[in-house]
Amino acid sequence: MNTLPPEIEDLRLRTRDFIRSVVIPAEPSPGQRLSEAERTRLQAAAKSAGVFAPHVSVEYGGQGVPLQFWSPIFQEAGYSLIGPTVLNCQAPDEGNMHMLELIGTQAQKDQYLRPLVSGAARSCFGMTEPHPGAGSDPAALQSSASKVDGGWVINGHKRFSSGANNAAFCIAMVRTPALDAAPGATSPATSPAGATMLLVDMDTPGVRIGEQISTMDRAIGGGHPHLHFKNVFVPDSAVLGSPGQGFRYAQVRLGPARLTHCMRWLGLARRAMDIALDRTNTREIFGSAMHELGIAQDMLALNVMDLETSDAIISKTAALLHTDAKAGSALSSVAKAHTSEAVYRVIDRSLQLCGGDGVSDRLPLASYLNEVRAFRIYDGSNETHKWAIARRASSARRREVEAGAPFQASVDNAPSYSSAQA
Repeated sequence: MNTLPPEIEDLRLRTRDFIRSVVIPAEPSPGQRLSEAERTRLQAAAKSAGVFAPHVSVEYGGQGVPLQFWSPIFQEAGYSLIGPTVLNCQAPDEGNMHMLELIGTQAQKDQYLRPLVSGAARSCFGMTEPHPGAGSDPAALQSSASKVDGGWVINGHKRFSSGANNAAFCIAMVRTPALDAAPGATSPATSPAGATMLLVDMDTPGVRIGEQISTMDRAIGGGHPHLHFKNVFVPDSAVLGSPGQGFRYAQVRLGPARLTHCMRWLGLARRAMDIALDRTNTREIFGSAMHELGIAQDMLALNVMDLETSDAIISKTAALLHTDAKAGSALSSVAKAHTSEAVYRVIDRSLQLCGGDGVSDRLPLASYLNEVRAFRIYDGSNETHKWAIARRASSARRREVEAGAPFQASVDNAPSYSSAQA
């Protein structure tokens, strides 16, 4: 870990001790979910220990850790699969808390954020839809809301609404029309056509949880079900941010949310590495200590390299999100794609080093693989992120050359980027 301010380092160490002494002994068997009774008990213990909701300001019941210092704390929480749930910094609630705190009205913070931070309520985020609706391409959004007197009426169909089974409310992303300043006005619209985020209580008439989707991961409580909205009325006060600005506000959530997934899973990869090190330090094979065999050393070294490069890109992205949200969100794509693949490699190698026990339920490594494999698809498939990363790199270089930077690929002394392309 990098050098941290004393108060952050103190919280990291207390979180580390709490996870190891309280949370890990209470972990369910590999592949099983944390019971509601245990969740309640452990969250109460986390509050007593002063490690609960590290990412939220003290005003709303958290520990007030600035975003640029989340990673060391989240990695300690992620050392246990149930750690983020116990500390109330698990998806989707963690991302919803962050967005509500940044752009919610005071009334919305009182109604939704405070109970979410305390653990009294849980939430979901309604974005993904059945094909041809929104998935990796948010522009394909199909669900919509029409403006009516005093509010909005929502119609749509979501799926993979993580956490919806246990949620008290949903932040629903819907397509909305442009709104004029007044009926019949010829002046420019007061809000553009686009996407809008609406806060929807799950007990609102017309909201229905549909078919359950069974997935390979178990860490996120509340499932990933279909979610239906049929003529659902919400008042004007349900708009999160401003109408028509939903995609812009989504970046407030999605950039940090991608990164916090990386932080949590990197903590789990460190746990897998510790299991592998303990195994190789205490086993002999073919007359040699396992940790002295070249093939084992190669796998352990590659694990260290994946852990350290992931830590570095996460730290850089977190610092950038703090100072330049747009640039930080772009770099979060790099962090997500790299870390999700690196973490899988670390756990896979660690499992391989543990042989038959690695694929059994005597060790948790097989269940870890199931958890982290899904991350290469969640929050945008890695292929989508790589496409966006490449496009940004190409566009940035094109602008540099057009602004006068020397063209580096010429074999004929081409004077400009455009002439080289020709």
